[in-house]
Amino acid sequence: MRWLSRAVLLLLAGLALVWALTRPQLLPADVQAALAVHEADAERGERVFWAAGCSGCHAKPGLDMTSPLEERLVLAGGQRLESDFGTFVAPNVSMHEEAGIGGWTLEQFATATLAGVSPEGAHYYPSFPYTTYIRMTPQDVADLWAFWQTLPADATPSGAHELAFPFNQRRAVGLWKLLNLHEDYATPEPPDAQIGRGRYLAEALAHCAECHTPRNLTGALDRGAWMAGAPNPSGSGRVPAIPGEGWNAQAIAAYLQTGFTPDFDVVGGSMSDVVVHMQQLPGEDREAIAAYLVWLREGDG
Repeated sequence: MRWLSRAVLLLLAGLALVWALTRPQLLPADVQAALAVHEADAERGERVFWAAGCSGCHAKPGLDMTSPLEERLVLAGGQRLESDFGTFVAPNVSMHEEAGIGGWTLEQFATATLAGVSPEGAHYYPSFPYTTYIRMTPQDVADLWAFWQTLPADATPSGAHELAFPFNQRRAVGLWKLLNLHEDYATPEPPDAQIGRGRYLAEALAHCAECHTPRNLTGALDRGAWMAGAPNPSGSGRVPAIPGEGWNAQAIAAYLQTGFTPDFDVVGGSMSDVVVHMQQLPGEDREAIAAYLVWLREGDG
């Protein structure tokens, strides 16, 4: 029976190790310190809001390019995000005290955004792209929260995710993070400030790769095929590689501003939300993203 006792002890030790490794991580001390001395700017925060595409998931379903911009600022949730692991439903993140996040502090907002951890200490699923936002600067997070607090409250209840076992076990997300959550960029150090700005916008805020990069068996982005195109999560068609053949920086920047492709086709699907977001940014930001994408295509990224 001694072998059985040892086996049980080893099993318990293994479970304890897994439990420790998968525990939700709080913000690093340097980030907490930076947030503590921040001087938030809501006007700059609005720029971060649009660049990060927050309303693309959290505004009510059914909006299009003709919808009033004010409707995109009501973050009542309800968008359904299909995946190989089930359907995720974007929650209410309006400033409503009970239904939304109106009772949060800056540190709780930052912990959710940068670490994917709720105020209750639970893991968020990576359908919330903290996998990208982890690269945001503390100042941008503080500015974003300052703008967020100006947005309207909405009492719409959040919908539940539709996930089967084992994907409905949030603690397992801790193991996923251990394997797949990267603070570093997927691309090398850019050669100049414009491409650096474009990389930050695309890889830290706009999360372009979340749709345009294929995933491995665990659902993590395949960094070896960065922006190379991917199957559509809905199962219909394919998300294209970016930038496409024949697209120069001028064409990309114009597309992000107007929604027209170089051959005068019109943007559609979820990309129409992206264009609306990009239209709210200054021209130099769209040009920076375009420069970054051309740099990627030329093989320097």
